[in-house]
Amino acid sequence: MLKAAILLLLLAILTSLFSALYFMLRDTGRSNRMVYALYARVALSALALALIAWGFYSGQLQST
Repeated sequence: MLKAAILLLLLAILTSLFSALYFMLRDTGRSNRMVYALYARVALSALALALIAWGFYSGQLQST
């Protein structure tokens, strides 16, 4: 279950990154949508990092 959540977060991070790229190319500085997409990416990355750390701490994830 934890691995699926981490995978979904990584997909959401990629989606946010590519949406920021799209907004950068289309808006050309007229709106803040790119900035908001990058803020979302940073927040999702922090959440993914926290989930990975919690997985190692709880023993659900192991390094091989």
